Amino acid sequence: METAPVVCVTGASAGIGRAIALAFAAEWGASIGLIARSKEALDEVAREVERLGGEALVLPLDVADEAAVHDAADRIERELGPIDVWVNNAMVTVFGRVRDLEPEELRRVTEVTYLGSAFGIQAALRHMSGRDRGTVIQIGSALAYRSIPLQAAYCGAKAAIRGFIDGLRSELIHDGSGVRISMVQLPAVNTPQFDWARSHMPRRARPMGKIFQPEDIGRAVVRVAERPRREVWLGASAMQAILGNYALPGFADRYLADNAVEGQLTAEPERQGRPDNLFETVPGLHRMRGRFGLPRHHLRLTSSGGAARAASFAAGVALVGGLGFLVHAALTGPRR
Repeated sequence: METAPVVCVTGASAGIGRAIALAFAAEWGASIGLIARSKEALDEVAREVERLGGEALVLPLDVADEAAVHDAADRIERELGPIDVWVNNAMVTVFGRVRDLEPEELRRVTEVTYLGSAFGIQAALRHMSGRDRGTVIQIGSALAYRSIPLQAAYCGAKAAIRGFIDGLRSELIHDGSGVRISMVQLPAVNTPQFDWARSHMPRRARPMGKIFQPEDIGRAVVRVAERPRREVWLGASAMQAILGNYALPGFADRYLADNAVEGQLTAEPERQGRPDNLFETVPGLHRMRGRFGLPRHHLRLTSSGGAARAASFAAGVALVGGLGFLVHAALTGPRR
């Protein structure tokens, strides 16, 4: 009898991580190692995984704890079998202007969102490299390319893990490794992040731009695991943000200055002193979706970064060629 694929998902208790775990259970019947801080929430996800035909192993831990991440990988290998896919999704953020961020807040966002991902990659590689197979999927964001105001700490951490992965990718190619690594850059997604993230703003936070649902992201990540690519950009809005920053970064700075502060705030006042999940979990908010359910936008475009960049390059060449022709014509044409 063929054994089920083994998948590990960090940040699996809510939002995108929860959706990814359930998608692997429903579509692959996978055995899934579930990593997050809240055991109670993970137990709930485990029951959903098993109802969908998968098997679950609950691993409550903080991904900022390197030893705990490595121990979890060892336990998955012992109890479920060789890890086929490792998905790094765990993150925390703080909404606020850079001048208002406390040093411990910056440190915590970096430790979870950047170092937690790096530790997960190392733990996965320690097992996958010896077998010369396996896939690591890093959940990223368009914000790894184009930072926005009020989320500088998170944007910096996402950009850092992108740089880490680019370095690793070259090492794997150099070694002729069969381990694949893919980074999935996301658009705005309706998750509980906007209900439990720490905020220094006077009004409640919201995603900026077109908002997608976690279930769509979960299914897209399964597709990436089935056919790993270097990088995948999900949604036209993510592609526009990334390519727009390549083409006109100064314009993007000014556009976001004018639109992205108010664009990330609702009209509702923020409740000062409410619980947040930066250092501790928030009981009762571990669910897949946040409060931005309608209208429902579907992921109609799943574009690989390579294909999108090729299209952008071709457009850039055409633009430069056209400008060159006009300059040449102006210089060589008849003079009056």
